Amino acid sequence: MAIRIFSNGLLLCAIVCATLTCSSHLHAQSTSTAKLSVHWEELTASDFREGIHRSQGVCLLPFGILEKHGPHLPLGTDLLDVRYAALHAAEQEYTVVFPEYYFGQIAEARHEPGTIAYSRNMQLALLQETTDEMARNGCKKVLIVNGHGGNESLLPFFAQTQLDKPHDYVVYIFDERTPQKGGPARKTSIDMHAGESETSKMMISRPDTVHLDRATAESGADQHHQNLPEGVYTGIWWYARFPNHYSGEGSAATRELGEFQMKWWTESLVKVIQGVKADGASLKLQDEFYEKSKHPLDTQP
Repeated sequence: MAIRIFSNGLLLCAIVCATLTCSSHLHAQSTSTAKLSVHWEELTASDFREGIHRSQGVCLLPFGILEKHGPHLPLGTDLLDVRYAALHAAEQEYTVVFPEYYFGQIAEARHEPGTIAYSRNMQLALLQETTDEMARNGCKKVLIVNGHGGNESLLPFFAQTQLDKPHDYVVYIFDERTPQKGGPARKTSIDMHAGESETSKMMISRPDTVHLDRATAESGADQHHQNLPEGVYTGIWWYARFPNHYSGEGSAATRELGEFQMKWWTESLVKVIQGVKADGASLKLQDEFYEKSKHPLDTQP
């Protein structure tokens, strides 16, 4: 009888051990397949390592700004919109998304309250330091997603200056925010800043910050305060046309238009991320270029 009890005890012990082992295996399995946050700042150090591995070294840098957006939208409209698109795209095609970045070009809005305008040297230096640090942490493909029209000259210039000296990573720029066709018909002809499209998108990304009842408090019409020949550029052009830092009619915005445009933006970015992940040529070409640039007289046609 004692032997039988001992035998049952061994059996019970075996069952308990097997249960614990199975539970431990399931826990390890669930941890390994757990959904990682796409937010850089939310990851632990070990999760960040896994995130870089899963993203194949692709990291997003959503680039916004702090500036007036008419009388009805928040100062961080561009930042909020671009992060919405970037985060939703990263959840569909995993990438690590850098925290809020708003250190861009906005000299034309320095006369408006709440605008944070950094010097040109600071903009370029900080962006270079940021991408360098991202690359040092494994982001060998840095995809800058632009959410602000004022950066449209800054970012291509920054990308071009990466050829000044060798880098072990590639900077990519994606600067498409609004589809040119499709979706609900637009009601307005001028729609450049805090107008129909931008207000519609904010009704999706952060509807709690939209004050549509204030959209008609100021004029977003082109003031035409400057008359110059076609093709002549001056830095004051925007102020000459839209001194209220408002271009369009935000009151024409609809959720339907916002849903269409945000879906387009997100889906477009997913395709861009996939393309960047698949790109095996850019870094090799950079390395080849850097090497040839050391001995330009040896370069053959």
